[in-house]
Amino acid sequence: MQTLSLKKLFYFEKTPLNVVMAVTTVALLAAFMAGAVAYILHGHHVYNVTRQHPWGLLIAMYVFFVVSSTGLCIISSIGHVFGIPEFQQIGKRAIAGAIITISSGFAVIGLEIGHPMTMLIYNVLTPGLTSAIWWMGTLYGLYLTFICLEFFFLAIKVNHTFSKIFGICGLLVGLAAHSNLGAVFGFLVSRPSANGVFYPVYFILSAMITGCYLIFLMYGFRYKMNFPEKISVMLVKLSKILGMLLAVLIFFEAWKILTALYGDMPERAATIFHAIKHPNFWFGELILGMLIPFTVILVSNAKAIKATVYASITGMVGIFFMRYDLVHDTLLYPMTTLKRAEYQVAPTFVEYFPSAAEFAIGFGGIGLALFLYYVADKVFNLDETTQH
Repeated sequence: MQTLSLKKLFYFEKTPLNVVMAVTTVALLAAFMAGAVAYILHGHHVYNVTRQHPWGLLIAMYVFFVVSSTGLCIISSIGHVFGIPEFQQIGKRAIAGAIITISSGFAVIGLEIGHPMTMLIYNVLTPGLTSAIWWMGTLYGLYLTFICLEFFFLAIKVNHTFSKIFGICGLLVGLAAHSNLGAVFGFLVSRPSANGVFYPVYFILSAMITGCYLIFLMYGFRYKMNFPEKISVMLVKLSKILGMLLAVLIFFEAWKILTALYGDMPERAATIFHAIKHPNFWFGELILGMLIPFTVILVSNAKAIKATVYASITGMVGIFFMRYDLVHDTLLYPMTTLKRAEYQVAPTFVEYFPSAAEFAIGFGGIGLALFLYYVADKVFNLDETTQH
């Protein structure tokens, strides 16, 4: 039987890194609360979203968090569900991270939806079985339930039979939910730059990469870059998996761009060409998100664990740009096909920049996730034990 410990919750080791993390977390939490208050007082008027660009930074941050959660769940299943010995030690920490990140995502999206409680009620009373967004909310609710039960039987009332059952359920429902989230974009027939079969598969792939980045960051912080032998062996193998996934992602991105540009398809080609010229893509997504981590892994033959931890920081920044560009680029091209008569000249791209409230809530969600992770790490024993 694992027991909870509240004694360590108020113990704080004053190392430079811990102090920086604490100050950053408090600042982000304060920003989150300030943004939430502004939204409660003034509603959507504090956001820079418009009728032409209805999805903004908060949608992107929601996707960022649920991608992180699904990725951690998938990576944890390598050991916990599929029984690979080296990866069994990450089960509790990864699932705790999955619960925290999706909860933070729900907190952010709750401040974007006008009436979140009404949504929950009518989600049950009037199910929209043909709506990808309805399925997204339903499946993610089930996913959160399953991973919470999995964590309960992993870290509190230890029962590996039940934890594996709920782990399998969480993995399957999480994959369904996340591919369905990709379908929310892929089903947008009126947005040719997003419409298609690419996104459901792309979301699963990018989730696995995000999960790998977060595992490196969690263990880099946990062991202050001084890894025990058992952890080092696991991280080297995870690095090889990450390198393979990044290679596949690079090819995915290349073919996504080529198929969009080939034939100069109206709207689709113009949107993609406009997007790839922006620094968000070539510097944020490509260099930070893919090339730097991939180069570190390739040059070191996946053995430079410390360098991979640092590269995972740039990788997570790149993942943010991927999520932001996913939302923004989808809405770049104005929907002129419905109201062409309104335009006297060729329509321009719909530009958008987040408001202060959107920045506060969006990045404040990261502070919420950091705070919850700190609490979980103090209250629960997230490391491998002899019982595991």
